Amino acid sequence: MLLPIPKSFFIFIVQIYKINLDLSSFMRNFAIMKKKICFLVDSIFSIGGVQRVTAVIAKELAKTYDVTIVTLDQQKQEDKSLYGLNKVKIEYRFFSYPKVGKWKKICCKAISGIYLKSKIKTKWASNIYAHSSFPAEHREALAKELTQGYYDIIIGVHAPLAARLANLRYEFPNAKLIGWLHNSYDALFGEKSMYIGPERKRHYIYQFRKLDEVIVLCQNDANLFNHYDQQFKPIVIYNPLTLKPGLQSEGNSKRFLAVGRFTPLHKGIDLLIEAFNIFSQRNKEWNLDIVGEGPEGETYRSLIAKYGLENRIIIHPFTNYIQAHYSKAQIYVLSSRWEGMPLVLVEAMSHGLPIITSDLPVCKEILGDFGIYFKNGDIQELAQCLDETTKINWSEKSQEAIGISQKYEVKEIIKQWQELIEQ
Repeated sequence: MLLPIPKSFFIFIVQIYKINLDLSSFMRNFAIMKKKICFLVDSIFSIGGVQRVTAVIAKELAKTYDVTIVTLDQQKQEDKSLYGLNKVKIEYRFFSYPKVGKWKKICCKAISGIYLKSKIKTKWASNIYAHSSFPAEHREALAKELTQGYYDIIIGVHAPLAARLANLRYEFPNAKLIGWLHNSYDALFGEKSMYIGPERKRHYIYQFRKLDEVIVLCQNDANLFNHYDQQFKPIVIYNPLTLKPGLQSEGNSKRFLAVGRFTPLHKGIDLLIEAFNIFSQRNKEWNLDIVGEGPEGETYRSLIAKYGLENRIIIHPFTNYIQAHYSKAQIYVLSSRWEGMPLVLVEAMSHGLPIITSDLPVCKEILGDFGIYFKNGDIQELAQCLDETTKINWSEKSQEAIGISQKYEVKEIIKQWQELIEQ
């Protein structure tokens, strides 16, 4: 005989069904409401530190958010395997600016020239220069490209694109606009800057202030920006370690290592070769490996040949497995004249390498008492540091190096990005 089913049982089943419906609805809405993030970049499919860091951050954010990269690369350059971009779901859009008419271009250049040569650096003059240096055809095309993505957050990577993005502020009233600066304050605005220069310093500050946030790579730069303009308060997010460390160095190779693109002046490779020449006259055992490529390559090779050091200084091309060079080295040397956030220092330390570096504020911020410093640009001091590090307690320094590098692991840095996005 079947027992009657109590009414409370049916009520319980209905409640469970409603909970399941509500949960399913919530999950569907969550998927629909997942924030859309856009990185606006000059290039992502080429070799470079900025490209690699951008790729690492974009890949991590793509695990939680809907990520798009709008790039000025040519579509034929696309190589998603370069930084492991093929391992996550990211949308890529290839953008190029339309041509500007001859007379329009002449007028824009004339107006821009007047601004740069004049002493009028007011906010309204900056806005006029922003329009003359970024013609309407370019503004409208970029705004159209970014508008169709319905992005919640748009990140302009590097100072020029951050300023371009700021110029479109009123096109995106509901989006959070972020500038991500990859050069130091001095590199951008110093007297010998190859990027912006002091004549455009005030202009860029005015434009950056239109953005919701501006990210810089170290606290020293944040302080310098804020000291120049108290209304401008950038935030600090360090770059993360972007590679999986290889074998730890055994510390017995008697090899110095330097890694960087061969651009004029920047990495100070010329200083390092000069200093090694001085060092080599009293030390016949240690060698120097330099990994990099770029327009100054032949200049460096000529300098090496001038001193007859072809057998002791070896230039290696860039490789996708740079870890092998770190593993074989004993001491890392950074001779840069300026840096934004020298990620190579963290990479080197993750392999247990002690560090010789120019006394840049960002290097001191990262390394503290661990670093072995020489005065920026001082060849004699650098040569002396090369000599001194051949006598240090290597194993003690090596363990300290690994401990410092762990602060810059991706899982730690990405938390700051997520906090910024969710604010």
